[in-house]
Amino acid sequence: MAVNYVPFAAVDMEQIDAVVVGSGFAGSVVARELAERGGKRVLIIEKRNHVGGNMYDCLDDAGILVHAYGPHIFHTNNQRAYDYLGRFTNWRTYQHEVLADWHGTYIPVPFNKNSMEIVFGPEKAQRLIEKMIETFGDERKVTITELRAQEDPELAEVADFVYQNVFLYYTQKQWGLTPEEVDPSVTARVPVFISRDNRYFQDAFQGMPGEGYTALFLQMLDHPNISVALETEAESVMGLEFESEAEDAGLSAITLKDRPFEGPIIYTGPLDELFLARFGRLPYRSLDFVYETYDEEMKFPVGTVNFTVSEDYTRITEFKHLTGQVAPNTTIMKEYSRAYEDPRTQIPYYAIINPENNAHYQRYRQLTETLPNFYPLGRLAEYRYYNMDAIVALALNLADELLA
Repeated sequence: MAVNYVPFAAVDMEQIDAVVVGSGFAGSVVARELAERGGKRVLIIEKRNHVGGNMYDCLDDAGILVHAYGPHIFHTNNQRAYDYLGRFTNWRTYQHEVLADWHGTYIPVPFNKNSMEIVFGPEKAQRLIEKMIETFGDERKVTITELRAQEDPELAEVADFVYQNVFLYYTQKQWGLTPEEVDPSVTARVPVFISRDNRYFQDAFQGMPGEGYTALFLQMLDHPNISVALETEAESVMGLEFESEAEDAGLSAITLKDRPFEGPIIYTGPLDELFLARFGRLPYRSLDFVYETYDEEMKFPVGTVNFTVSEDYTRITEFKHLTGQVAPNTTIMKEYSRAYEDPRTQIPYYAIINPENNAHYQRYRQLTETLPNFYPLGRLAEYRYYNMDAIVALALNLADELLA
């Protein structure tokens, strides 16, 4: 079998029990569960020309498997999420490591014992490590705030170095902020790892889909009860009916092909776009990617290098580290963070979460709360940041609820 792609114009809505907007993890997991466990006939509406959302990967012109929307490394402590995705892929064991380029010298990130030896030299680093173990214990992650709260000036020196050389410029580039605008609560969470574990994640389950993310999604959506309509924008095919003509009136129905659809509607797109940004667009950060191919097996020692004190881009990803692909050449990707200004040419990646923006989002969310069959799910629909495993877990929980 294969994924059942259908033009939206050919869909008979009377033969559809549930509608899912978006084919990333949120939408695809719910669709598979409703189709498989519930016997529901599910229609997925996808605006792009492929499934998989931002996890989509493909071969570039050089034959290297690249992630088209930025790197994705799966890691979790949720065994249900890990095992569930394992139904559709053979996991490739992969432990992600990140280095910071500090004026041409590589430092492990998060900053740890190995980083201290590189920066401060073996003798001073040993003294700092002993102080940190005595104060906090070994194999612990300690925040900058905790280090600065100590009376010992050398511990504060570690905190200041990490803030200035690992965190500050990177964060300014990522979020488009000045140093004064960097939220102290974010700074407070920046960790120093009292360990020699160079892994970026310490989750129990880590890995990459053996054949890539796209192959995983094609397996997941290969079900006779699932139909996928690509290149179809939800706001173009969904009609919105409101309880009144008031600007903040709630939804009374969503129509598809001029008829109210009464089955569950799982919506994973930006909520403001569904309402044509009637209250103004929600703020996001977007990303630009620049790919470069080199006639050498590997360009960098690890999969990700963060540029924390130099360059306009935030990081470089070398995909062969992630995928395990064997090839004589390699492709890297430089990542630039941008303001999200034009939905026609840009993709919203990161919600800019603060009280004002949360209130802005809630104004949109309230429009949907009057519609009992509407379920917003995921980063964009909920205006929150989620890791992939959290999205899978939430999607499984929502499917449980809908099928209860």
